[in-house]
Amino acid sequence: MFINFRRIHKCQCMQLLTTGLLLSAAMMCWETLDHHVVSHVRANMYRYLVNSYDFLNSSYVIRTESAGGALANYPYLINHPDKCRGGGAQAGSASDRVLLLLFVKSSPENFDRRQAIRDTWGNESFVWSELGTSVKIVFALGVHPHVGQRAGVQRALLQEDHAYKDLIQQNFVDTFHNLTVKLVLQFQWSHTFCRQASFLMSADDDIFVHMPNLVTYLRQLLSRPPAAKDLWVGHVHRGAPPVRRKANKYHVPVELYPWPSYPDYTAGAGYVVSRDVAAKIYQATLLLNSSIYIDDVFMGICAKTMGVAPQEHGYFSGEAKAPYHPCIYDRMITSHGHAADVRLLWKAATDPAVRRRSRGLLGSLYCTAVRAMLLCLPCSTNTYSCWAAFT
Repeated sequence: MFINFRRIHKCQCMQLLTTGLLLSAAMMCWETLDHHVVSHVRANMYRYLVNSYDFLNSSYVIRTESAGGALANYPYLINHPDKCRGGGAQAGSASDRVLLLLFVKSSPENFDRRQAIRDTWGNESFVWSELGTSVKIVFALGVHPHVGQRAGVQRALLQEDHAYKDLIQQNFVDTFHNLTVKLVLQFQWSHTFCRQASFLMSADDDIFVHMPNLVTYLRQLLSRPPAAKDLWVGHVHRGAPPVRRKANKYHVPVELYPWPSYPDYTAGAGYVVSRDVAAKIYQATLLLNSSIYIDDVFMGICAKTMGVAPQEHGYFSGEAKAPYHPCIYDRMITSHGHAADVRLLWKAATDPAVRRRSRGLLGSLYCTAVRAMLLCLPCSTNTYSCWAAFT
């Protein structure tokens, strides 16, 4: 069959051309769309069903007489129980006030990542001198997984801690399947040694935190009544189904988790909870079996048990890096996947010119347009959702 192009009007030609371009873009982006969008739509079909499930069943509840025993199995190898004390006469004095306790989940061998964090967004002296608030940053870790390298790495860790006094280490093997143990460590340590902190944050050691923006956000939360209650904020995954493929890193067998969907949870790359929620999660870790080894999912189970729901924030990252642009830096809280460029990003994101660019009506309109262009592409894998461009 032949097409007589003379009979096709100019408008129809444009429609055909546009349709062809859209189909081409869809074909190029299909794999990404299938992974990030289609699977999420499938997952949300389970969401309201799974919310009716009872997660406190025999698979997860620990008997009362053995509750707490799971927390006592791993003694501290490195600890700083006075980290949150400012030298005040008693706990709760002005010198003991802590806005944020930030736990960075790190592997023993990741010396360079920890140093980059100390030199940039994790510099407590910078936060105190430039932002006028107390933020305590510690690194949570276990022991090196390879027995042959363990002694050497441990000596290096002791030297590192002697210099910086910011490592919290327990005697468990630091592997992917022990991430839930590391999560329990964070809430246990917070409850025991830093209960006065207004907020607790958990973050990976390849995360970038825009500390000035985060401090501003947390201060705003404290200034609004009620002052930061029932807060669990981050990049929320809703109705995500368990991965059943055995070859996948995140594989969870039906025997371990029989339900078709996880409770809502925030990405483990970085999230913040208020003091009261930290206490509730700690209590849940005493009640629940931590056999599920995906830590952010276990966090979701703990939170659901205690009646806490996650809240979405447009500028907490998921699994990808944020776009590199001043209009993004102006709103950024976290960005994931920064193992090598933390120092460069810190310098760019905290440049005073970033604020000047977005000021005024024209600056605001310009940055909104830029963010929409960067975050709303149909096959974009950016870390922030499209709606964040307009908030």
